[in-house]
Order: sequence, then structure tokens, then C-alpha cells
Amino acid sequence: MASSCASSKWWWPMIAVAAAALSASASLSFLVWWKRHRELENRVRELQKSLESALGKCAAERRGRIRAQQELRRAVMLHGSNKSEIVSYPLRPIGVVESCFSTRNGTPRQPLLVPLARACLVLETQVPTEALEGLSGYSHCWILYIFHLNTDLERLWETSSSTKLKAKVRVPRLDGGKVGVFATRSPHRPCPIGLTLAKIEDVNGRMVLLSGIDLVDGTPVLDIKPYLPYSDDIPDASIPDWVMDGEASPLAVTRVNFSPAFYDSLTTCWMTMGKESFYASPSEFQRLISQILSWDIRSMSQRSRPHCCVVPTCNNKERDENDHEPMVSQTFRSVGSSHEDVVYHLILEGIDVEYTIDKDAIVLVEKATAYPDSGEKRRKCNYLIWKKVLET
Repeated sequence: MASSCASSKWWWPMIAVAAAALSASASLSFLVWWKRHRELENRVRELQKSLESALGKCAAERRGRIRAQQELRRAVMLHGSNKSEIVSYPLRPIGVVESCFSTRNGTPRQPLLVPLARACLVLETQVPTEALEGLSGYSHCWILYIFHLNTDLERLWETSSSTKLKAKVRVPRLDGGKVGVFATRSPHRPCPIGLTLAKIEDVNGRMVLLSGIDLVDGTPVLDIKPYLPYSDDIPDASIPDWVMDGEASPLAVTRVNFSPAFYDSLTTCWMTMGKESFYASPSEFQRLISQILSWDIRSMSQRSRPHCCVVPTCNNKERDENDHEPMVSQTFRSVGSSHEDVVYHLILEGIDVEYTIDKDAIVLVEKATAYPDSGEKRRKCNYLIWKKVLET
């Protein structure tokens, strides 16, 4: 009994000490937690103040930019109120076209006339790739571009009041008759901006594969807009009588024939040029040639004076000043002793295609050779990149 009382006598102090230790530990933990909690609260308040300050500065900067833009527009309008001054606007290309048409000679006059005509639109580095997101959901798109190969661009830089812009141009479908430039799609315009429609085959990163194009290689592109059938298609639209299409057009040829030696010459060129091509084989490339030459791609002066002694150069500097069409390069070949046979040249993907056309509008494609400057430029796009899309 005595030992039991002695044992219980020591238990109570030990329990009291343990309880005091636990209480002290809990109090210390609470103090540490409370200190950290206050520190976090203070930090959160500091971050909130910093965020509010940053948002306030952003809003102030935005208001400042808006005011500056409004003042700039007012200044431009005031500056432009003086009709002797020319107002300029900031425009720069968003991309460039890599096309099957090496030169503007032979490039179709209108879009979608040559379904096999392919090109790749490559965005400039300053344009984000995300800008093309969603474009592949459309079948066709509008393309705004610059007529960068016009031979009269120098005149457009002249600001003298004496500088006169030609109001009328010769129209191929009128056999040289003149019409007001704004009633035509002539590339020679007061503002050399073109508009075309193309089929979207695929979008891959910074590149857009197009078909049915009428754009020459190297064309600078200003903008891309999707084609919307519900607003862009006008079934009851009217056109002048002289704007004929199909077989009724004076530009349609009777047929396109190929000489027996043509395919062999094309195959020889294909051994070196085929790697850079948009086309799978010489046979498909030959179909492209047939589609292009199913229209008379010669200029009006060449159609009216096919045996003119002036042989235009590759950049078309020798030409009739009233003829705003690109002249197809031509050479002359003696036939017997009475006359000369005109040989025309169509340059596609660095391949020089030689052909003739007789008085009955029958085209004979004779041979293909490598164009002299074809090895200087390397494309970013070719058939192998788009093989899966083009094979479907």
C-alpha cells in the first residue's frame, strides 16, 4: 500500500510536466504559424498593390496610345486635305509566293483557269505562324499582292503634278481595244495592287499550298482573306458583252499537241529540275503545260504581228508602250526561203518550254530545255513536302 501511494505521488508531477511541455510546444508552433501567416498576408498585399499599379500603368499607356493614334489620324487627314500632297500608309508584305511560273510571261490572266498551277505562300519571319490557324478549314482564299514586276513602277514614285497616269489600257478580249483601267484587271494600275482567288490545298507551319493560281514566282503578298460563298458568290452578277469566257473567248486555242520528241527532252530536264518541282512526274508537268497553253498567252502585239522583228528580252523591256501585257519570249526559225516560223518560250519551274502556234490556233509543243538562271534559286517548298496531300 505504501509503495502504491509513493508511485502515484510521482505520476502526477510527471503528467503536469508533460502537459506543460505540450502546451509550450503548441504555443510555439502557433506563434511560428502566425508569423508566417502575417508574412504571407503582407506579401499578398504587396503583390496586389504591384499588380494594381502595373494594370494602372498599362491602362494609362493604352489611353496614351489611343490619343496618339487619334492625333496621328487627324494629322494625316489634315496633311491629306492638301490635294497636292500624296498620303502614304504603312504597308509591308506578310509573305512571298513560290510559284510554278518562273516569269510573268505565260502566267494566267485570271485565277483558277489552270487548276494544276501550284504555288506555296511562305510567311515572313515577323508574322506569327498562329496567324494561319483556322485557314485550312476553308476551301479557297483571296490574296492581295503587289504587281512587283510591272515595268512602269518607276513612274508611280514620281510625285510631280505633271505626272499623268494612263486612264485606259488595251484589252486582250477586244483585240487591242481600249477600256478604262478600273473596268479591267490590268496589272498596270495607279496603285499596283492585285487581287486573286486560289484553292487552299493544305496549311503546313508557315506555308500554304495553293492551286489554280495566277501569280508569278516571288510575288509579295499583302494579305490573305478566306473566301465566303454566302457573301462572295453573286449568281446574278452581270458583265459587259466583251467579257466572254470558255470557247467563245478569242483567247481560247483549238488544241494543244506535243511533238514525239518532247517527252524525252522533258524527262532529261526532269533528272535535274524534278527535285525542286511542285509536280510528281514529267507526265503531270506535261498536263500543266497543256492547261496553260489551252489559252493563247501571247500579248496582243504578238497575236496581231506574230513575225515582228523585235525580239523581247526576258525582262520585257522591248515592247509596245501601249501594250501592257507581258510579251512571251520568242525566237525565229527559218522555214524554207519564204518566211520564218515563230518559236515562243514558256518558262515553268526553270524549264524552258518551246512551242509554236499556227493561224488555226493549233499549238505544237516541241521541246523542253533547262533555263539558264534556273539553278540560282532554291525553294522552300516542293512536291515531297506536300506528297500526302496531293496524292489524296
